[in-house]
Amino acid sequence: MKSDIEIASSVKLLSIDHIAAKLGIDCRYITHCGDFKAKINPKILETDELKDKKEGNLILVTATTPTPFGEGKTTVSIGLSDAINRLGHRSIVTLREPSMGPVFGIKGGAAGGGYSQVVPMEDINLHFTGDFHAITIAHNLISAIIDNHIQHGNEIGIDPREVTWKRVIDLNDRALRKIIVGLGGSTNGFPREDGFDITAASEIMAILGLSMNYRDLKERISNIVVGYTRNGEPVTVSNLKVHGAVGALLRDAFKPNFVQSLENNPAFIHTGPFANIAHGTNSIIAIKLALKLADYVITEAGFGTDLGGEKFVDIVSRVGDLRPKAAVLVTSVRALKHHGGVKKTDLSKEDVESLRKGFENLDKHMENLDFYGLPFVVALNRFPSDTQRVLDEVVNYVTSKGKEISIVEVWSKGGEGGLDLARKVVQVASKSNGDINFVYDVNESIKEKIEKIAWNIYGAKEIIIDRDAEQDIKNLEKNGFGNLYVCIAKTQLSLSGDPKLVGRPKNFSLHIREVRLSAGAGFVVPIAGEIMTMPGLPKIPSAESIDINDDGKITGLF
Repeated sequence: MKSDIEIASSVKLLSIDHIAAKLGIDCRYITHCGDFKAKINPKILETDELKDKKEGNLILVTATTPTPFGEGKTTVSIGLSDAINRLGHRSIVTLREPSMGPVFGIKGGAAGGGYSQVVPMEDINLHFTGDFHAITIAHNLISAIIDNHIQHGNEIGIDPREVTWKRVIDLNDRALRKIIVGLGGSTNGFPREDGFDITAASEIMAILGLSMNYRDLKERISNIVVGYTRNGEPVTVSNLKVHGAVGALLRDAFKPNFVQSLENNPAFIHTGPFANIAHGTNSIIAIKLALKLADYVITEAGFGTDLGGEKFVDIVSRVGDLRPKAAVLVTSVRALKHHGGVKKTDLSKEDVESLRKGFENLDKHMENLDFYGLPFVVALNRFPSDTQRVLDEVVNYVTSKGKEISIVEVWSKGGEGGLDLARKVVQVASKSNGDINFVYDVNESIKEKIEKIAWNIYGAKEIIIDRDAEQDIKNLEKNGFGNLYVCIAKTQLSLSGDPKLVGRPKNFSLHIREVRLSAGAGFVVPIAGEIMTMPGLPKIPSAESIDINDDGKITGLF
């Protein structure tokens, strides 16, 4: 069996100009990053040709609660777009950029798999066009300016104990979660407690993904709250007078990245916020651009309907005025068996009884999509170990619930393996008016918004807000941040805040231990459970398998 990188290397790629020409993109708006990668200037949206052009149909791809290894949501998204193109429609897939934390950790890359990939996959997974590095530098410029301001007299009166702006790096490194900076004497600044988050968790990442243009980008950057004065007043980036410089560092990173699938179909890959600690979707500007260029746009939201799915509905769709015509709910036999109590080491065994127990997790995610008012098709992503018997069990169950389902084999067959799903998605979208239901009213209190998400989407019995978190909420509302969106950070491995509670947990409490502010992004972040914004590496990280040979060819990358 060929590895992902071997499959990707065996396919003939077309020049990126050729892919752009398919969509009618004028060369004036293309910035080349080699033969097979480019950035598209969003100014193209202001041209007469696109300004008044009708938008295509937006399809949201979400999932049931995954195993730690993922269930192939990106693979299904790419394969679905390839399949729709095979049907004679123009389709573009829009995805998040991979973070090198998971690439070198446990989950691997985010360029799809098998015969359903975006390419060049090794470039996409490692550095790509440098967007993550630009975000890292832009974020850390703010950190450097904060410490420099304190060093040179602290005119604003920043309380060093109340600096909330951490540093970032695009790696999993648990040793950097809590650090002390400024040691070594007076010339090195004032000692204070600090720490690192992973770049995907940076507010700059969220801002880049939610900004509509350069003016919006700079305004959002200026609104970032980095800490508080000794009098408890918020300190913003505009107070530090560097919002222009930060925006300048992000000039090229704001432009969506343009690549192709193995079947030479167009793909936008842009920004990479995690869905368990941020909003979990690719950039609004990439989706907007794709909608003007294609009949169908397939966009992926991270993890399940409770994370990326909810945040797409309640945050991204409102900020970007986006309305999906349909959704795809990706699941797998192994995920359902996992939620039926099967150990990770035994997921390849048939075990029909455990599979049936796992249906309760599927039920909740289908109910969530119904709650959002999104018509959907269940995509059963077939793995090599799946027998026909277990596949039939899932198909019969979903059909008995009155829902559409398709067995998807894009990993082994590419777009051909997603034709049935494509036909069903096109049919469902054709009957949709694009209306969706939000979980909460943005003008409700922060606590009310948290409760509505927890009750309606997670299925929680009660919400326990720690004393510190209660104080966080009071301070946020006192300072005028009560009407922001809510972006709950919690584990992706459970509908609850406890990763050990698989299936469909009932009678559980959602425990909120703190509430952070992302004023520039326009949301507050309640932290549920023990979620980390700086992951650690596993005992045997994927990095041990990655190598480069004498010819400069990368090996071991999935």
